[in-house]
Amino acid sequence: MRLSIIGSGYVGLVTGACFAEVGHHVVCVDNDSEKVRMLRSGRVPIYEPGLEEIIRTNVATGRLRFTDSIEDGVEDSEVVFIAVPTPPLPDGKVDLTYIEKVAREIAGVLRGYRVIVDKSTVPVKTGEKVAETISRYNRAGAEFDVVSNPEFLREGCAVADLMRPDRIVIGANSDRAAALMKRIYEPFHAPIYITDINSAELIKHAANSFLALKISYINAVAAICEASGAHIDDVADGMGADKRIGRDFLNAGLGYGGSCFPKDIKAFIAIAEELGVPFGLLREVEAINAAQLDRFIKKIRDALWVLKEKRIGVLGLAFKANTDDVRSSTAIALCKRLADEGARVVAYDPQAMAKAAPELPGVEMRGRAEDVFDGAEAVVIATEWKEFRALPWASLKGQMVTPLIFDGRNILDAGALRQLGYRYTGVGR
Repeated sequence: MRLSIIGSGYVGLVTGACFAEVGHHVVCVDNDSEKVRMLRSGRVPIYEPGLEEIIRTNVATGRLRFTDSIEDGVEDSEVVFIAVPTPPLPDGKVDLTYIEKVAREIAGVLRGYRVIVDKSTVPVKTGEKVAETISRYNRAGAEFDVVSNPEFLREGCAVADLMRPDRIVIGANSDRAAALMKRIYEPFHAPIYITDINSAELIKHAANSFLALKISYINAVAAICEASGAHIDDVADGMGADKRIGRDFLNAGLGYGGSCFPKDIKAFIAIAEELGVPFGLLREVEAINAAQLDRFIKKIRDALWVLKEKRIGVLGLAFKANTDDVRSSTAIALCKRLADEGARVVAYDPQAMAKAAPELPGVEMRGRAEDVFDGAEAVVIATEWKEFRALPWASLKGQMVTPLIFDGRNILDAGALRQLGYRYTGVGR
């Protein structure tokens, strides 16, 4: 099929590349001409395992191309996906400016039947507004349908998530549109759930909020473990063995961050309140998440007494492993808090330092993980990169002033480190 993706950010780029990989002909549209030139040359502006190879392969075969013209994208496609940013407003609501603008631009160039798909994460009833907007500005009177098709990509494994999805959700009020959407996803061999548009829009916010709830729940239990002498890993394993609960997202640590969870939870709270159904549970999820970083920094402060002028190494700056995304990164927030108290923060991340540097002007960046240990009075694991487990811990101890390790992601073997002479502190351990 011939498809267009308007917006070549994280979601749009991964979606377009994977659609091309399974045989569709895809044109990705972006209003940033420099980004378009970069992508045409085979360079990718984000780090996502496997993405660059897929883009290069499919550009070479002609199944994937890039343009800055919406008219080109709409004209050369049967289905048009909208994958533009939906940033948060100060009150937690979603800024739909980009969605509305693209809907008007599509309407202005629409000449024949198209399915217009909301791929961006949007509040419930957005599809209705998109349809109204296209109808209002569609001078040619062309037929169209609007569909909601929420994405469930996890940064760091987004290519695998799209190529082997758990499920496909299609919100459509038209059999014609639903049939075209099913054809798009046939090569992915995944369960397809057809719903009305409003239900599909709610599914994404409800799913992300529930996953964040699991994280805050296990972090709250971790605090009880610390107070009682229990071990959070054992508790989480015992809970997660119940198939009704599952082990995923029951990992105690610094709390959730990133471009989705914080924004989506605030948005869902705002959506619920606007509909007259306050969602107090999610406010508590936010409160637990905020308190988690406070609790962790208190552990560092208790160990070092005064943080001012203390050299503290931080391993990890991305909000999670296998990405260079630092948006709403808890690791970045940690560095800022330590620096605000006068600590000399030295940091390393395998992929995210270039994007983190503007956020952390007072933090020293190092070229190797081992370098953050030099003269450090403590080292903090802030992102769960696998390579941090494999560091030469036996020799690194000698580089530190005091061998204090604060494992904010519970990725290290506490017993092994203690045998090496480290003072180890995790979360709920």
